[in-house]
Amino acid sequence: MAESRVEPILIVSENAQLLDDLLRLCAAAGAEAEVAHGAPVNEEAWRAAPLVLVGDDRAERLRSPGGRPPRRPGVLLVSHDPKDRGVWERGVGAGAEQVVFLPDSEAWLAGRIADATEGTAEPALTLGVVGGRGGAGASTLACALAVTAARAGVRAVLVDADPLGGGLDVLLGGETADGSRWPAFSRSRGRVGAVALEESLPMLHGVRVLSQGRDDGGGTEASAPHPEALRSDALRSVLAAARRPGGVVVVDLPRHIDDTTAEALAQLDMGLLVVPAELRAVAASGRVAAQFAAALTDLRALVLRPATSGLDGCEVARLLRLPLVGELSAENGLPLAVERGIPPGVTPGPLARFCAAFWEHALPARPLGGVAA
Repeated sequence: MAESRVEPILIVSENAQLLDDLLRLCAAAGAEAEVAHGAPVNEEAWRAAPLVLVGDDRAERLRSPGGRPPRRPGVLLVSHDPKDRGVWERGVGAGAEQVVFLPDSEAWLAGRIADATEGTAEPALTLGVVGGRGGAGASTLACALAVTAARAGVRAVLVDADPLGGGLDVLLGGETADGSRWPAFSRSRGRVGAVALEESLPMLHGVRVLSQGRDDGGGTEASAPHPEALRSDALRSVLAAARRPGGVVVVDLPRHIDDTTAEALAQLDMGLLVVPAELRAVAASGRVAAQFAAALTDLRALVLRPATSGLDGCEVARLLRLPLVGELSAENGLPLAVERGIPPGVTPGPLARFCAAFWEHALPARPLGGVAA
């Protein structure tokens, strides 16, 4: 699907130094800019621009009856002089929602410009998946949910937030695919551009995947996950960028909560706890559930039923004090299908049916946005 054109940022200024600064910031943010010369300002451009940057040199003219454009959100007054007390009054008169001083606020303004350029879609519905115990199948479920959304035409991003996991790109058969892994973002502190992030990640089965890094050694160790811990500020920035264009973001979580996991939980709309219907697994899951439920307002249990008799799903959810989102029967052919390059959630079976039903019914009523290209 073709992307809709984003209107240019509108700059209203005739101050040469201010124009140079604002055009430079727009270029750094990858944003097209249009400069309004003279007065009055073109009303059509004023209304259509995703963001309007008004130089303090033009503020008085925007207050005059002949030069006053219609009120609108997303107008910033930009000045070089923080000691000028009258700038605030001029900002109010020009209809600005905020006064920005350069060069002190350059980084903030560049981020605001980039946000405006990337659109105002509903943020992605963001789902975290965590196993109640090791080997519960949380990574398989995370992959299946992301692949199912992508196959339905929804923009989908899959984020591996477990440094000790096996690597989601491996599970999707894309460990050799070109694209960035977590080490490329490990030192991210400020804003990460949504478009830049999307373009840098490998596309596997219609899903943009951010997986763990890999060691540089040879042999079998070359495909092992790199054990470097994720930085909380890096995860915060990357998840925010992944969510901005809309669609769905699925996060594979570790079973412990540290500062980094807490950053992920703060951006989740919902969490799924994957629990095998076995007594020891339920006991282990109870400890995980207690931690995650304290940090996440919407945590639900998905119960995996073994081939032989096991605990009832409703009973498991009651013991964990969580709502039951569904039950999954054992799917013996799934590991072999993955080895053959068929991603989880594609082969007809209980997992594929659950994922399709989950996206259709189990999420809160809201637009998914972000249609896949």
